[in-house]
Amino acid sequence: QVQVVESGGGLVQAGGSLRLSCEVSGSFFSINAMGWYRQAPGKQRELVAHITSGGSINYADSVKGRFTISTISRDNAKNTVYLQMTSLKSEDTAVYYCNAVGRVSSVATINYWGQGTQVTVSS
Repeated sequence: QVQVVESGGGLVQAGGSLRLSCEVSGSFFSINAMGWYRQAPGKQRELVAHITSGGSINYADSVKGRFTISTISRDNAKNTVYLQMTSLKSEDTAVYYCNAVGRVSSVATINYWGQGTQVTVSS
């Protein structure tokens, strides 16, 4: 069994900052890529940022320029990924989901999802 536990969401004023954390624990060989997705009301879930086990990072176009290279980070020893969000706008309001790709055998991986954490940016 695998647990994906997110924390750090909440209410913040426009221009403010929040830091999300996500820890993955359970039965797997290793965690490959980790990332953050978000889903606003009435919209599809979309990628925010993604980081591989080797540290390669990718950001969605909607956050590039606001979220710097240091925004997403991970601690491989703790199977934890962080998302430091700055200069938040009202359009960043959404439920943020943590995603982790776990290797469960030499040939198989499984996508794990957290339960989501609400981020609300007030204008």
